[in-house]
Amino acid sequence: MSTEPRHPGSGTAPTSGRAKPSPDVETSPSTGDRAAADPPGFELPLRLFLAFRVLIDELHAELARQGHPDVRPMHGFVMQAIGTRGTTAAELGRRLGVSKQAAGKTIDTLERIGYVERGTDANDARRKIVRLTERGVDSLVRSAHIFDNLRARWADTLGEDRLRALESDLRLVTPPDFFHLDVPGWFGGYQ
Repeated sequence: MSTEPRHPGSGTAPTSGRAKPSPDVETSPSTGDRAAADPPGFELPLRLFLAFRVLIDELHAELARQGHPDVRPMHGFVMQAIGTRGTTAAELGRRLGVSKQAAGKTIDTLERIGYVERGTDANDARRKIVRLTERGVDSLVRSAHIFDNLRARWADTLGEDRLRALESDLRLVTPPDFFHLDVPGWFGGYQ
């Protein structure tokens, strides 16, 4: 039994990154693919998500090669939300759209593997602050360089003009504040 995602009523199940067309859909005789002008509506979010997954998976494979094998996709969101000045577990939970307890569990994991440390606020000893360690900062710096390299590879594959057009088009249809840290909470809200 396949565990591949299926769109209800589509008659298709994505395999190897390509969806097979339904028998009732016109296809190109030479390629067997659905006509480019008539993709199903559900394919857009799936392709965008798959592109995201490809980039994130390649990022993490390279991070592992560069000495950060324990970093997971969620950790990047968390470390970005912690930022350069640090934050509390409660504030981190708000930024990520998760509970303080869920944020605390992730902080525990990141502290155990050496990416964050807990300390007290210099202005309020009752306040516990989470800060990135040198290792945490290093993983973010390396991630930025890896993303630049991945983008360059996409530009080589698609062509710089097409990639810039894609990025420009995505800016037109997405909010200007593109870095929503609450993605983990948003995904978690659909259980």
